[in-house]
Amino acid sequence: MRILHTMLRTGNLDRAIDFYTNVLNMKLLRRHEYPHGKFTLAFLGYQDETQGSVIELTYNWGVASYEIGTAYGHIAIEVDDVYLACEQVKQRGGKIVREPGPMSGSTTVLAFIEDPDGYKIEFIQKKS
Repeated sequence: MRILHTMLRTGNLDRAIDFYTNVLNMKLLRRHEYPHGKFTLAFLGYQDETQGSVIELTYNWGVASYEIGTAYGHIAIEVDDVYLACEQVKQRGGKIVREPGPMSGSTTVLAFIEDPDGYKIEFIQKKS
């Protein structure tokens, strides 16, 4: 077994795709409209779906926003350098919600950013 994808609902698919491709450097792997169900799916990731897990963005036609709720936590992405990754996010117009630094009581270096729909994304620095 393996994790295939994490699904996030978005109120603006083009804005969300722009964020994940231009701010986080993911690739748009596929996009398909389902007119009978009135929704569009877009799959994004750093590698092909056969090689790794991806993000599935779901746009339900006509729904502009969602409440994230209290059960959702975050998506975690491993990066080589958290400080550099956050600087690149800032340069690309992304929002940092927890500046990079060590986790409380640990040597793990991390940061949190937020996508345009308010979903939190954690950057965790790769262990050397």
